[in-house]
This record gives sequence, structure tokens and C-alpha cells, in this order.
Amino acid sequence: MIKIRSLTKQYGSNAVLRGIDLDVAPGEFLVVLGPSGAGKSTLLRCINGLATPTSGELVAAGFDATDTRNGNVRKLRQQVAMIFQHHNVVPRLSVLKNVLTGRLGQSATLSSILQLFSRQDIALAMDCLRRVELDHKADQRTDALSGGQRQRVGIARALAQRPQVILADEPVASLDPKTSRLVLQYLRAACRELGITVVCNLHQVDYAREFGDRIVGLSGGKLVFDGRGDELRDSHLNLIYAGLDQVKAHDELPVLRAPRELVLEAALS
Repeated sequence: MIKIRSLTKQYGSNAVLRGIDLDVAPGEFLVVLGPSGAGKSTLLRCINGLATPTSGELVAAGFDATDTRNGNVRKLRQQVAMIFQHHNVVPRLSVLKNVLTGRLGQSATLSSILQLFSRQDIALAMDCLRRVELDHKADQRTDALSGGQRQRVGIARALAQRPQVILADEPVASLDPKTSRLVLQYLRAACRELGITVVCNLHQVDYAREFGDRIVGLSGGKLVFDGRGDELRDSHLNLIYAGLDQVKAHDELPVLRAPRELVLEAALS
């Protein structure tokens, strides 16, 4: 479903991706781990045509993602949906209309401009909302939802595209643990029930192990790990997150607490 060979991406003299080789199978849930600045978001942006690789090969959903012609990019993005960290929903629109925007890429130009949707599109959008258990919120304004619910609207919108691939860029970074697990469960269910390939950027190692069929680790723009969650060892994490072993050693130090009288004084001031 996704084939990447010798992929590089540079911004001026800054090499963000350096020779990435990666295959993602149809229907696979792939988690990408890595620290901030490792190149995770840039990798996703290259896959869906938001960024143009400097060199290398990249084929996603049967389309050459290095081909920047408008027609090719449009067809690529019809098959490769994106879920963003900060939801990217339109607050003043209803939940249903936000999901229906996922159909605009398949609509005629005039229909897209006027936001005219067929009965089939509306039925599809409602089915996508049912998959994330938000069909009862269809007529509600999206700005009335919680952060977790907005992210579920983002998932439903991506599903409404009927894509072959979903890219999720740190979709749970701003959510609490309970909501994060729920969002990832919906994504994994879509992957397994609909056969959609999912590439999901995460920071949380425990979620990566729990939800990923496979994990790859990026560090400094290079691929430093590729394997199953049960194969991911501390030594690999130290490669992905350079200096993690030093942080762990620091975390084992005793917590220094202020004397009780200083705590009382601060509370009374």
C-alpha cells in the first residue's frame, strides 16, 4: 500500500528525512515513534503530498507521491486521508457537516462550492459517525463538543473519504489517557474492519505497543527501529530517544520536598 525508497527531505541545509526505506502493507496499523524534530510529521506530509520529497521514491495507494502535478495530488489525497493533532474541524458547522466535508474531494466542483451533498453522502457520513459513536450528536455544533469528541469527528471525516490510507499525526497528544485509548481504538477498528492502512505518529510507547501491528522508530531523520511491539527493547528506545537512559537514571533520584513549615507558609500567603 505504501512503498518508500531512499526518501530524503531537506529544508535549505536542514536534512529532515535522510534515506528512509519503508513498506506498509494493506490493512496494517503502523505506529511511528520518535522525539519532536525526528521527522515524523514530515514523513506523513510527504506521503499525502503536503510536502514534496527532495529525492527518493514514494508510492501511496497506487499514486506516485513525488508527482506534484495538480491532478495527481488531488487523486492521491482522495485516497490518503489525514487526521491532525488539533482536530482541524470547523467549529461553527454541525458535526454532520464537518464529516460531510470529507466527501468534497469526490464531489463535482459546483456541488463542493455550494456544499450540496447527496442522500448517499449523508447516509455514509451518518454511518461514519456511528462508527465513532457520535451519530446522536450529528445536528449539534462542533464547538460544543469536548476535545476527544472533536477528534472522533476528525476520524469520521477521514472515514467518509473512503480512503485506502489514513495518516494520523499525533492524534492523541492533547487528550487524557482514557480518551486517548478510546480514539486509538476507533482508529484500529477502522483499520481492521474496513481494511484501511493506518500510519499513526505517537509519542507514547505504551500506546504504540498496545495498538500497533508494527512500530518504526525515527531519530534524526533516520529509521532506527522496525519491528513488532514485543520486539521493542530499552536499547531500541535509547536509539529512538537519545539520552533516555540518562533521563531514567535521573528519574530514580529521590524527590526533594520542601520543609513542612515552608509548605504551610506558601499555602497561607
